[in-house]
Amino acid sequence: MPEPAAAPAGIDPRSGFCAATRIFHSLRSSSAGSLPPESLPVTAAAYAFSLLASALPGRPALVDAATGIAVSYPSFIASVRSLAGGLWSSLGLRPGDVAFVVAPSRLKVPVLHFALMSIGAVVSPANPASTPEEYAHQVALSRPVVAFAAPEVAEKLPASVSCVVLGSDAYETLASVGAGAAPPPVVVKQSDTAAVLYSSGTTGRVKAVAITHRNLTALMCTHAENRKRVAAEATEAGEEPPPPAVTLLPLPLFHVFGFMMVLRSVSMGDTAVLMERFEFGAVLRAIERYRVTLLPAAPPVLVAMIKSEEARRHDLSSLLVIAVGGAPLGREVAERFAAVFPSVQIVQGYGLTESSGSVAATIGPEESMAYGSVGKLASHLQGKIVVPATGEALGPGQRGELWIRGPLVMKGYVGDDKATAETVDSDGWLKTGDLCYFNEDGFLYIVDRLKELIKYKGYQVPPAELEHTLQSHPGIADAAVIGYPDEDAGQLPMAFIVRQPGFNLTGQQVMDYVAKHVAPYKKVRRVAFVNAIPKSPAERSCGGSLCSRPCPWVPPSFEL
Repeated sequence: MPEPAAAPAGIDPRSGFCAATRIFHSLRSSSAGSLPPESLPVTAAAYAFSLLASALPGRPALVDAATGIAVSYPSFIASVRSLAGGLWSSLGLRPGDVAFVVAPSRLKVPVLHFALMSIGAVVSPANPASTPEEYAHQVALSRPVVAFAAPEVAEKLPASVSCVVLGSDAYETLASVGAGAAPPPVVVKQSDTAAVLYSSGTTGRVKAVAITHRNLTALMCTHAENRKRVAAEATEAGEEPPPPAVTLLPLPLFHVFGFMMVLRSVSMGDTAVLMERFEFGAVLRAIERYRVTLLPAAPPVLVAMIKSEEARRHDLSSLLVIAVGGAPLGREVAERFAAVFPSVQIVQGYGLTESSGSVAATIGPEESMAYGSVGKLASHLQGKIVVPATGEALGPGQRGELWIRGPLVMKGYVGDDKATAETVDSDGWLKTGDLCYFNEDGFLYIVDRLKELIKYKGYQVPPAELEHTLQSHPGIADAAVIGYPDEDAGQLPMAFIVRQPGFNLTGQQVMDYVAKHVAPYKKVRRVAFVNAIPKSPAERSCGGSLCSRPCPWVPPSFEL
C-alpha cells in the first residue's frame, strides 16, 4: 500500500491537522531514517535481531509462567536459527509458503514464528480452541503447505494439510537437523507477506489479513521511538529511565495483540512471560513471582483488579504499566483503577489486525491522564475523519469514520480482493469502521463501532457469523445477535430468536447448539425469544442511526 508523502506545511502543531488536505498527521517525532529503505531486502525476524545490542541481553527472552523455565537470548536466537535450517532443508519450506500454527502460548511458539519469518515463510497462527469447521474455513483462505499443531489440536485440522505435531520426534528432529544445516541467505522484499492473521474484518465471516515484513518493521520502529521518548523525558526530569520491561502475556499468540507484543519484546531486548490461558489468580501470582513490570490487558482485567480482594493479598509493587487494548476503556473504570493502584500507569492503545495492531496510544504519565482517549496517532501514520455517506473529511472535534494511512496498514485480505478494495482505497487509506474524533490536542477518541463487532473480553465476535450458525438450526426461523453490556466481559453475545412454528426451543438449547459450532469465546451467553426481528430503520428504537444491519432494539415482545 502507498505510504504517506512528507507532511506539508500548514499543519497545526497542537492537533496535527492540516486544513488544506483535511488530514491529521502524527504528532510523534520520528528520527530521520528510522525506517529502513523500502528497497532493502530484510525479514521482520532479521530486523528484530538487528535492533538488539551487540552484546545480547543477560536477561531471559522468554519465560514459561507455569513452570518457570526460562530461555536466554543466546539460546533463543540459536534455537530460531537451528529450526530455520530444519524447516528449509528437511521440510523444504521456501519464501511465500504459508505455515498454519495452532497451539497455546508455549515457549516453542515464538521460536517457530521467528524461524518461519527468518526464511521468508508466512506465519499463520490460529486459535487452538476453534472447531474443525472454523479451521477448514481458515485453511481455505490462507492455503497453508504445512501445519504445526499442539497434540490436542492436530486431529481437528483438515486432513488435506500435512501436520507436524509440536513436541513430537518429527518436530524435534527439524531443530537437530537444522543445527548443522543453516538455510542459505534469502532475499525477501519488505512488501512480501510475513504473517496471515485472522480477523472478522469490518463485517461478516473471518478474513485472512496479510501483514508484510514492512508492516512489522514499522511497528518495531514505532515501539523503539516511543521508548526513546519516554527515556528522554525521564532524563529531562532528572529521573532514571524505565528499566527493561518484564512483560506478562496472558494473551493468545494467535491474536494480533499477543503476536505483536512478543515481536516488540524480542526486538527491544525485554523479557516476555508466557501464559497458556488467562486465569486471574495465576496472573496475580505471575506478577509477584517474576516481578512483572508491564501487563497488556483488556478493560475487564482492570475491573477484576479493582473488585478483587485477592489482588490485595499479592505483592504487585513491581507493576509499573498496564497497556489496555482490545476494547475501549471507560473513564470511570480508569479513575477507579487509579484510586486503587496509584503507582500503576495506564497506557491506553487502539489498533486493528488490519493496522498491524497499532493506530494510537498514550505515552507517559501526562498523556495517560487523558481518560477516555486512546492516545495520539502512532509515528509514520496519517488519519482522516470522514462522513461515511459522503466521503467529506472533517476537522478536530467532529465525529466520523476514522481512516488511516501509513506503513502499518495491511497488504490486504488474502483471497478476497473485493473486501480489500472495500476496506483500503487506491490511495492507501484503511477504513477502520470506527466512529471517532480527534480533539484540539490531537488525542483520538473512539465513540462507537460502525462495524458492530461484539467485544467479549477483548475478543472480536462477529454477529453475522453467529446469526449464520443460529439460522442453520431447524427450529429457528430468524435470529439477530447483539452485544449485551457487561461490566466484567465488556459485552456478551446475546441472541434474539424467532422460533419456527411447532418448536419449543429453550434458551439453553440455543446456547448449546451454538457452542458446538464456534470457539468458546464466541458462544451466545444470553437468549431472548421474540415474535419478529425488526428489519428496517423505522422499526428500531435507534432509528437506524447506530447500524445498518437487522437488530432487535427493544423488540415488540420478548421472553428471557
